[in-house]
This record gives sequence, C-alpha cells and structure tokens, in this order.
Amino acid sequence: MSIEATLARFAHEARPSAEARDILRLCLRDWAACGIAGAGEPVARILRAHLEGSTGPATLIGGGTARAGHAALCNGTTSHALDYDDTHFAHIGHPSVAVIPAALAQAEQTGASLDALVEAAAIGAEASIRVGIWLGRAHYETGFHQTATAGAFGATLAAARLLSLEPQATRMALGLAATRASGLKSQFGTMAKPYNAGLAAETGVEAALLARAGMTSAARGLSDGQGFGPTHHGAADATAFDGLGDDWALIGISHKFHACCHGLHAMLEALAGMDALDEDITSILVATHPRWRRVCDIAEPRTGLEAKFSYRLTAAMALSGIDTAAISSFTDEAARDPALCALRDRVSVVSDDTLTEMQARVTIATGAGDRIELCHDLDATLPYPARAERIDRKTRALIGAARADALRLAVEGEALEPLTRLLAQDVSS
Repeated sequence: MSIEATLARFAHEARPSAEARDILRLCLRDWAACGIAGAGEPVARILRAHLEGSTGPATLIGGGTARAGHAALCNGTTSHALDYDDTHFAHIGHPSVAVIPAALAQAEQTGASLDALVEAAAIGAEASIRVGIWLGRAHYETGFHQTATAGAFGATLAAARLLSLEPQATRMALGLAATRASGLKSQFGTMAKPYNAGLAAETGVEAALLARAGMTSAARGLSDGQGFGPTHHGAADATAFDGLGDDWALIGISHKFHACCHGLHAMLEALAGMDALDEDITSILVATHPRWRRVCDIAEPRTGLEAKFSYRLTAAMALSGIDTAAISSFTDEAARDPALCALRDRVSVVSDDTLTEMQARVTIATGAGDRIELCHDLDATLPYPARAERIDRKTRALIGAARADALRLAVEGEALEPLTRLLAQDVSS
C-alpha cells in the first residue's frame, strides 16, 4: 500500500487512544495559551489587519472572524509567534501550531464538537510526526522546516477527518497539499518562521475543502519519483509508518518550559541546578549535539527574536538569574545589555556527537580552579501529572490565573464555544 493510501485510511478509520487524547488536550491548552499570549505580537497584528474583510465562521485569536483557511493561517502564525509551543524531536518540528489551527477552523465551519476536534487534531498531529520522520534529517538539514512541510500534511488529514472525506478524496487532498507545502529554516529568527506554521495550517484547510469540491491531484503526491519527498531531499524512511494507528507517537510530544528554541532547553534545564551568577565564574562550556549548532547557535544575537536561538546569551541569562520561562525576558534590550554580553562572551559552545539531540552538558570553571559539570536529558520521562502541573504554571504565567483556569475548564469540556470565546477576546482586554 502506498504512503498516501496508508495515511488516507488512517485519517478515515483511526481512533486515538485515551492516552493520545489526554496528551492532545494538554497540547490544546498549551497551544491556546501561546496563541492568546502571542496575539499582540507584531506578526499577529499584521496578519489580522491583512485579513480584514475576510468573512466566515472561524474565530481569529485576538478578535474577529474569517473564512476557515484565513483563520487557520492567522491562528497558526499567531500561536507560533512566541516560539513557545510544543515540539516533537523525532518529527523535528512543532506539531500543534500547524494542525490545531486547521482542525479548529474546520470544526467551527462544520459545527463539530470539541471532542471531534481533539480526535481530528490527534490524527493530524500523529500524521505530521510520522511524515516528519519519513522525510528525516536530510530534509531538515537541507534547509526545510518540518513544522511547515510535514505539518501541512498533518493539517490536511485533520481537516479531512472533520469533513468526513472518503479515503480517495483524502488522497487528492494530500496531493494538493504536496504541491503547496513549503517552509524554510532560513527564516528562523524572523516573523516568517511563525508564518511557516500558518501556511501549513492554511494548506491543510484549503486542500481538504478543494478535494471535497472534486479537485483532483497526483494520487502519489508525496512518494512518486517527482513527488514531495524525493524533490525535497526526503529520506523515505518507510519504518516511519510502522504501527500507525496502534502506537501513538504524539505521546512523545515535548512541551516547552522556556520561551526559546527547544534546542536550548536541555542546557537551560541543566543550568536550573545552578544558583545565580557567581562573579568567580571564568568560563562556561556548553556541549550539545552537532545538529543544534545549525539551529540555535547565534553567537551574538542582536534582537529578542535572535536571542531565542542563542546558546551563549540564554546561558548568560540563566546564570544571571533571568527567568528564561518568561516571554518578557527575550527583548532587544536584553540582547544588547552590556553585563549579559560580557557574560555571554565567556560562554563557548562545542559539538559532541556522543550526546543525543535531547541532551546537553555544561561545564563551569571558576577562578578558584573548581569545575562544575551539569547535565540534563529531555528524554527523561515526565509523568502526566507532572507535565499537567507544569503546563498549569506555564499557562498562568502566559495569560494570567483567571484566563488559564477558564482555559483548562474549556479544554476539559465538550462544547467548542467556551474555547473559541476565550480565543476571541480582544488582545487589549
């Protein structure tokens, strides 16, 4: 069976496990809080203004409504504006910001329940993770952004599920997505990075709607010799789809608890064991997996956005007692702060291929000749109650206790309206 047929059948028949649904609801809370907090960001305001005049049933985060594709574009971008949303390391991307906006927009258009949205988003997130693995490291290292590329296919399947597309129509939707999916890593550190997520979400909605209307496409738009995979340096790892529908890879989604690139988090979790800066520190050596050096190793960031991709500056922030979980910490002023820059210049970053992509080791030397070694592995199991508790704290920090509590209740409910009402609140309120 072709990859496209496998994915189409999965979208039509899959029933997410209870654990997958529980994790997806945590992802929905996390995604919504990131979106609400990000609604005032310049890229979000630009897109809402750009979409003025679009009419439709779908909610825009921060206020207003639009047609489904436009809402998915705006909400995907808005929820990724802070770069604080969930990731999956095997997928090499951010599943929720591409998939949930597409599922939400389509759910509103079809009048679906919250439970139906959760089911469709779980299917879409799972598919985006599997496609991300199928595309593999070569795709990412060449310069493609899996959040946008693999995410577009996950968004398509989520929308197809909510539209109750038959497998043949879903294959057409996947082919349409294949000719639209795009997104480049070169945009990291700019407003176009979150725009990549919005484009993926919009592609999913539009591809599913056009397929329902009868538009046709290549039946093997991903895997054909000139399909998306071969033309985009995909690894074609067929094992990516082993156990699809039985084993849910989305359970391995990682939530961010620092407001910066996830590649920095193992280092920051290691540094959490340190007290604030001791003036006797002479050097800090950060060892990380080589691939992260090409993602988040901006040596001298000039802006708050670039700071989110800098080992050296975020290490200096953490050692100075600055809260890297707070969005407000990542500012242009912080990137230029003389004291932070002086400490930043004592930080060196090296590649170590004996470490996994989830691990970091930090060695701190002092003038007294002491050496402090700190390590952390993000792959260490975080039990569900502990994960939920940290998301509680994160959402409260992002949007305030009252809104965070209302969001938790909305996501635990059955109706969609309490969630969309929270998302639609004006950013100034």
